[in-house]
Amino acid sequence: MTFSPSLFDLAFPDSPDLAVERNHAAAFDGRLCGVDEAGRGPWAGPVVTAAVILDYDRLPDGLNDSKKLTEARREELFEQIVATAHVSLASASPATIDALNIRTATLTAMVRAVNHLPLVPDYVLVDGRDVPPGLKQAGQALIKGDGRCLCVAAASIVAKVTRDRMMVHLDARFPDYGFAQHKGYGVPQHQLALVRHGPTVHHRMSFKPVRLAAGS
Repeated sequence: MTFSPSLFDLAFPDSPDLAVERNHAAAFDGRLCGVDEAGRGPWAGPVVTAAVILDYDRLPDGLNDSKKLTEARREELFEQIVATAHVSLASASPATIDALNIRTATLTAMVRAVNHLPLVPDYVLVDGRDVPPGLKQAGQALIKGDGRCLCVAAASIVAKVTRDRMMVHLDARFPDYGFAQHKGYGVPQHQLALVRHGPTVHHRMSFKPVRLAAGS
């Protein structure tokens, strides 16, 4: 009797290991997909999700959890990833986050990102504790996956760089809030701007500090 690898969780070490991951990918004809998000915690802006299928013969050097990389290095790796891998992005707006809650909005966006990949994956690795409901493929949640799995690390970089660029764009439209610096997170500068100017349409009203600043 034989078993498909998808019947079992794939084992990953505590740090990225190309040999291990290449072996896992080979079991799925290279269609191993990593998924991650950026922006679950901020008070403003979208949550952005990315799905990435790497080409392990054209692998950018230095893939790791986006939080462990400098902004400049993330930007470099972003360009290398999109040039060599299959990449898809999906986001959920603040209005969607408010309507669904941040967890549901994130998981829903993850499914959309996977579904819009130009190459259909056979197995999906998701950073965190949740496999998004509605995935057409077998999936596995991988705690701290962005620091353990190369394709998830790549997804974390793509999502982070994309969202940061979106927040810089918002900063040009709403210069009083400092979005380019804090990317919508709840730092004192952002709290002060909320008190002085109130929320914008890009703030998440379901988040308590924003709701309080709006006087509701």
